[in-house]
Amino acid sequence: MTPNTRDILAGHGLAPSKKRGQNFLKHRSTALRIVVQAGFSKEDHIIEVGVGFGALTLCLAERVSRVTGIEIDRGIVAYLEGSELLPANVELLHQDILKSDFSVFHKRIGRPLKIISNLPYSISNPFIFKLIDSRTLIDRAVLLLQKEMAERLTASPHSKEYGIPSVLLQSCAEVRPLMVVGAAEFHPRPQVDSSLIEIKFDPGRITDDLFSALRSTVRAAFSSRRKTLVNNLIASLPAHLLGSADKAQKRALLVKGLAEHGLKPDIRAENLTVKEFIAFSGYLLRSN
Repeated sequence: MTPNTRDILAGHGLAPSKKRGQNFLKHRSTALRIVVQAGFSKEDHIIEVGVGFGALTLCLAERVSRVTGIEIDRGIVAYLEGSELLPANVELLHQDILKSDFSVFHKRIGRPLKIISNLPYSISNPFIFKLIDSRTLIDRAVLLLQKEMAERLTASPHSKEYGIPSVLLQSCAEVRPLMVVGAAEFHPRPQVDSSLIEIKFDPGRITDDLFSALRSTVRAAFSSRRKTLVNNLIASLPAHLLGSADKAQKRALLVKGLAEHGLKPDIRAENLTVKEFIAFSGYLLRSN
């Protein structure tokens, strides 16, 4: 381990936070493999979420122009500032990334953001949705996630992993797996392996209006996996997309739209592709 994570924790009265889901990378060789897979260039200014004890940060700093590291843990920030471990091209900010404004970073850097993170499991879900909401400000993000979360983001239809985050993220970005990182590479050791994924955003792929309709449609569609798509939409879709007609009229509108897109009236949400969800959301947007 370089630096030795156990020694740092013990020597500075620190402990991994279970609440924050902290699992620190132990080996420089693993961190370097991750940075190489990320493929950033010498001219890049990278946002790193969760600096920890600098395993990724130090490898990044050797390969890119600048790193802005965001770290919420006050004890870790104090250690990093006191140890002078971080090189001159690394800026350390004590912030909660879930409360940070990506538009501020976008304005400071002057170009679409490039992000990397060994993402704590506790914030994986809200952070992914924060990325989606900020999709026009981001070029790409390279994230190390617990394997089950990565599988949900890269999932295809007809699988139990396929759901709201799968559809919404894939509607505005290309998502691909890069490598698996074993549980033994972390301290403390998590229960499962992790996966490194790349999310490459495409701001022109879907308009804001259509994305808003898609988000409402998908959330309603997956509200109960045991029910058909039509029944879920009747029960949960907002009135601005389904109108205020009676239940029979709503069902007729939905069945008509499914038929126009070659879909059966009893189809379930997990069986629609991302493209079909986008097309059907567009139909609902135009119908009201």
